Amino acid sequence: MKRRKDDFDVIAELPGLKRYALVLTRDAAEAEDLLQDTLLKAYEGRRGWQPDRALRPWLFSIMHNAHASRLRGRRAEDARIAQATQLAPQSGAPSQDARVQLAQVQRALMALPEEQREALLLVAVEEFRYQEAATILGIPLGTLMSRLGRARAALRESAGAAETTAARLDGPTPPHLRLVE
Repeated sequence: MKRRKDDFDVIAELPGLKRYALVLTRDAAEAEDLLQDTLLKAYEGRRGWQPDRALRPWLFSIMHNAHASRLRGRRAEDARIAQATQLAPQSGAPSQDARVQLAQVQRALMALPEEQREALLLVAVEEFRYQEAATILGIPLGTLMSRLGRARAALRESAGAAETTAARLDGPTPPHLRLVE
């Protein structure tokens, strides 16, 4: 069968295009993707192909340009990732001890009576002055001071109990030894 000059026979060029794609990419899966991109671009640009031009060099040129575009895209993506990595804040592993302690303080705070919890929150967290907190709660300054004192003492006691529990969980307490002379 004699081929006409204006015959757009891409199928006949597939073996050579596959080999070239494999040489360019050095990976069988990427070579298949490149081949598909090349064929798609060739069929989309079919109207631009001039029958007096040889089909084979035209197809290889499309593949070469598609491969170059992919490489540029990968380099640009790598550069964006590297830049984002540099801009991202450096993070370390979270301190498990701090998280446990925070959870313990939160539980102890929530266990306080409501009036102590309110007083402590306004002064210690929201940073109101004592007089401002007393006014917000509608209580005398002395009552606020008393509630704060009891709340702080309860939290200290809770923290001490937590430390004792943590020490017990760390292992057995070594026996107390006396020096005998």
